[in-house]
Amino acid sequence: MENDAGSLILDGVDVTGYPIFSDPKVEKAIAFARKAHHGQLRKTGDPYLTHCIHTGKIIAALVPAAGKRAVDTVVAGILHDVVDDTCESLQSIEREFDSDVAKLVAGVSRISYINQLLRRNRRVNVNQTKLSNEEADNLRVMLLGMVNDPRVVLIKLADRLHNMRTIYALPLAKAEAVAQETLAIWCSLASRLGLWALKAELEDLCFAVLQPHVFLRMRADLASVWRVANSIGPQRRNSARSTSLALPDQKNLISECEEPVKSDPDNISMKVLLQAVLPFDLVLDRKRRSHFLENLGTGSGKQTMPKVVQDAGIALASLVICEEALERELFISTSYIPGMEVTLSGRLKSLYSMYSKMKRKYVGIDKVYDARALRVIVGDKNGTLHGQAVQGCYNLLDIVHRLWAPIDGEFDDYIVNPKPSGYQSLHTAVQGPDNSPLEVQIRTQRMHDYAEHGLAAHWLYKETEDILPANITTIDSKIIPTSYLSKDMEEEGSTDDEAIKKYQSLKEGHPALRVEAGHLLAAVIVRVDNDGRELLVAVSFGLAASEAVADRRSSNQIKRWEAYARLYKKVSDEWWCEPGHGDWCTCLEKYTLCRDGIYHKEDQFQRLLPTFIQVLELTEQEETEYRAVTSSVMEDKPIPEDLSNSTHGTQNSVGITTRTMLDNGLNNKVSLLRTMLQWEEELRSEAGLQQPTQEVTYVRRGSISLNEVVIVCWPNGEIMRLTSGSTAADAARRTGLEGKLVSVNGQLVLPSTELKDGDVVEVKM
Repeated sequence: MENDAGSLILDGVDVTGYPIFSDPKVEKAIAFARKAHHGQLRKTGDPYLTHCIHTGKIIAALVPAAGKRAVDTVVAGILHDVVDDTCESLQSIEREFDSDVAKLVAGVSRISYINQLLRRNRRVNVNQTKLSNEEADNLRVMLLGMVNDPRVVLIKLADRLHNMRTIYALPLAKAEAVAQETLAIWCSLASRLGLWALKAELEDLCFAVLQPHVFLRMRADLASVWRVANSIGPQRRNSARSTSLALPDQKNLISECEEPVKSDPDNISMKVLLQAVLPFDLVLDRKRRSHFLENLGTGSGKQTMPKVVQDAGIALASLVICEEALERELFISTSYIPGMEVTLSGRLKSLYSMYSKMKRKYVGIDKVYDARALRVIVGDKNGTLHGQAVQGCYNLLDIVHRLWAPIDGEFDDYIVNPKPSGYQSLHTAVQGPDNSPLEVQIRTQRMHDYAEHGLAAHWLYKETEDILPANITTIDSKIIPTSYLSKDMEEEGSTDDEAIKKYQSLKEGHPALRVEAGHLLAAVIVRVDNDGRELLVAVSFGLAASEAVADRRSSNQIKRWEAYARLYKKVSDEWWCEPGHGDWCTCLEKYTLCRDGIYHKEDQFQRLLPTFIQVLELTEQEETEYRAVTSSVMEDKPIPEDLSNSTHGTQNSVGITTRTMLDNGLNNKVSLLRTMLQWEEELRSEAGLQQPTQEVTYVRRGSISLNEVVIVCWPNGEIMRLTSGSTAADAARRTGLEGKLVSVNGQLVLPSTELKDGDVVEVKM
């Protein structure tokens, strides 16, 4: 161990900045692994222990810096190969550490069998693409093990990531096979668990191995765009406020690479290409980025540094320049908004993801507007100020669009219209400080926690076992964005055909939200004209909508529908029918659908303004509820009681009320089980067991004769394995409550109801 001027280097591995490596249990694990792997070398020539420490370091970048579960995960990562590759046993690990660490190490050994299984199937059964029942059953056992403790997946992914970083030591044919396997299996799993940063690096490492010439060309093309753009100098929307925002080191790096060292693509080694893949923890950590760029720009070996590595440095320097520019603007702007906590980070899109997008959309690299992105997160005090934070998101969107010109048609409001996964954020593409495209994402802290950690979040890191906090939930809300129009959009007022088709079915009385800067107000559509291109909208200046947007689907939904309905009734009763009609708290306004896909307000001089309307996209159930409430209000009848009762807690896709699931802390477990069962089907398709269907469905009984179904037993969350064809009555019998009522996925069912994989079963006492 070496320790110079605050650095921490363990057996040649720099772990500076990871305080978890100072934990006594982690230090003990390194000593244990050092003794167990003594004399073993990797194909790179390095001591095997370095791989163990690197694996632990990758895990440390993904878990908290303290806490038993975090420490145990890092310890198990350091020891993950001890049982398979040395004379040590699980018993010795349990004796020296504890049963939790031993179970994690055992789980990693079992999960490694997935690779062996599919590799063997591709190699041996060239013509007979079929897994045996025993192999398929082993596959399922491993997947269910992931559900019991997903930390084993994290360890395996960290192990695979470091192996990919050093894959240059393998023969080319074997390296390509491992890269293909990693791309098909482990990148897929990382994506399903929401480990996006790790997945991005894995993808680029595989890309560099499998398509080195394309990787090299894309890296050079991006560097060329950003180098030229940066040589022009930062551009502001308001040129009067222009200022140089690039740090000296970044500008030096860009200018020094104007005439880079020439390289023959055919002679570039795989090791050099892999060095041009930026480690995910480097991109995420600002201190490490600055240190990396400083070494790249001022190091003694910069003249002989391969061009592809210099190009990677240019990409990172470009991101830092954008980050510095927005950070200065946010500091100035938010200083006038007391209490608003804003954090800023940047990310580079993986080259593989860009390549896939270019193929999918048939566009050039200059049309990939999210090649680099900044993320702004608004603090919400652990969800207690979520409504105010949502307003803050739209305030910040306004600031971004004042700073940099937005790119037409490149705005998405996933706060108002969340993705099916529950992902929420504002996405806008702008011409950045160097006049090149830049994506900016804005979200609240609660939205960020859900998006960043995905299904595995509170399983991988929570100290309190399986309990999911009540303020963390999938938000199915709807809001509106605030944007400044480009001049040609104001002049032309052109529209997008897809947006027109989308809104042609709009009806009078449909609820909407009005956004002006960060002010969110309830609104309702009074009239639809010109095939949906123009709307007459009633805005209530007495109905603030931030909370409704922050968490639209809740037990108070009917109250909100009633407020919209009464607004519509008021306009109808008063016979208001033209822009400008209204009173002190209600006003009719005209909105026009513009090229950015948003309805912008039109004033009396036919000018399009930044104020806009975001139409709420209702589900079928919400549409039915809202129309029923509107009908009752318009006829001055009471709202039906059964309608109010039926919406106390919205049902999710498997029929279990969100409120109930949160109260019992099982939401993540159920979701993760279903994710693993779905992934199992994809893996079996990958092995050639069956032709993949157009729409992936959950694993169904009969797709392969495993002779079992897997269910979650309510309310404690045990995973129960029953024989195929088992019914609700069989589940009650297994729990010792034969003859009792049984609820499957939140609905009472007949005793003869057949159970499926992933069902949640509750036996009523």
